[in-house]
Amino acid sequence: MSLYDKWIFPWLVDIAMRNREATRYRSIIVPRATGQVLEIGIGSGLNLPFYDESVEKVYGLDPAEELIAMAKKKARDVSVPVTFLSHAGEAIPLNDHCIDTIVMTWTLCSIPHPATALTEMRRVLKPQGRLLFVEHGLAPDPRVQRWQNRLNGAWSRMSGGCNINREIDQLIRSSGFRIVELDKEYAKGPRLMSFMYRGRAEPVA
Repeated sequence: MSLYDKWIFPWLVDIAMRNREATRYRSIIVPRATGQVLEIGIGSGLNLPFYDESVEKVYGLDPAEELIAMAKKKARDVSVPVTFLSHAGEAIPLNDHCIDTIVMTWTLCSIPHPATALTEMRRVLKPQGRLLFVEHGLAPDPRVQRWQNRLNGAWSRMSGGCNINREIDQLIRSSGFRIVELDKEYAKGPRLMSFMYRGRAEPVA
């Protein structure tokens, strides 16, 4: 891991994801979490203030120890108990069917093996559990898509493995989930990186 990836990039992510538009999306999706919650890609902990008394506990999973260290500081200021898991999404260290809600915000774009991670999420979710997500990905406009595909490699190398051309809803459906709510729209910002998928999915029996 380079010095940039270890020390500089985590701080850039924390600053970039504090923007008003990201905060608006967090305020819509995160408060819907209940019970035992697993947050995939907790990052620097920017979702933590949005959990309310309906949440019993949050398991915050992230492979980046630097980001977890930042999240631990934010966890001191919230009332919900948080346990941090320094693991990748492809290998979740939790028992089968123990989680009520999974929260995933701007995470699936950077997981190296998203289908494997989603299969793990389905494994730990209770049969009646739900996956709440906000992700950016492949846009519907062919012209935007072409540029997303052209620039994805370079963008990924500069942004910690983030991909701008993943079809988020299809990834979720093909990994054993049924999407029961889905809103797709451009958020404010460059169209290459601002097409949002927001919704709720349930594991298929």
